[in-house]
Formats: sequence, C-alpha cells, structure tokens
Amino acid sequence: MPTDSVGRFLAALDPRHQEAVGARPREEQERLAAAWEEELGSDDELDTLDELSPAAAEAEAARRVMDRES
Repeated sequence: MPTDSVGRFLAALDPRHQEAVGARPREEQERLAAAWEEELGSDDELDTLDELSPAAAEAEAARRVMDRES
C-alpha cells in the first residue's frame, strides 16, 4: 500500500483515472493529491464514511476531485 499522498490518491482512483492521472506530470499529480486530501479533510459525510470504510471514503473523494477536473 502506498504511503505518499500521490500514491494513495492514485490507489483510490478507478482504473480509468489511474492511468490518465499517472501519465500526467508529477506536479499535476501532486496538485490533484492535495485537492483529494483537502476533500477528505473538509467533508463531514466523508468523515462518517471513513469510519465505516476508509477505502470507500478515499475512493469517493478521488471521484469528486476528478469530477471537478472534467
């Protein structure tokens, strides 16, 4: 399991987005990972989901970040 924020963000993405984000420059990956961490930390719904399933909360936050990128 990855321990850096970019690796954790990539792991939380669905396979289609993993490939697309993995092909982006490292600075872009870091920006997206920072947005993902902000989403995880700022949303109370995700806090509740995180208590039940941390992986599901991370995946939902990743989905939200990628939806904003579209």
